[in-house]
Amino acid sequence: QVELVESGGDLVQPGGSLRLSCAASGSIRTRTMAWYRQAPGETRDVVAQITTLGSMTKYADSVKGRFTISRDNVERMVYLQMDSLKPEDTAVYYCNNGRSDWPWGPGTQVTVSS
Repeated sequence: QVELVESGGDLVQPGGSLRLSCAASGSIRTRTMAWYRQAPGETRDVVAQITTLGSMTKYADSVKGRFTISRDNVERMVYLQMDSLKPEDTAVYYCNNGRSDWPWGPGTQVTVSS
């Protein structure tokens, strides 16, 4: 019953950067962690994943080279550094474990617009 709270979303111009944070109420040490996003009328899709010790990461093709996922198991935090943002990145962003079997947090809104 780990609770997740995302933060850091904002309105940003195309080409800008944001860093999203995910705070977990319990241990994340043994879980692959991931960031997901959902635009209105679209499915919730995984955009980035990171293994338990941060040794390996994986990204959706649409964000590869622009986004970086990281984690701090002691602080129970997961981060998503987003650079070179595009309007198509506009969505609500969520974190969860790689199996998405914890309750979803509130998400954080990212809007990329001029």
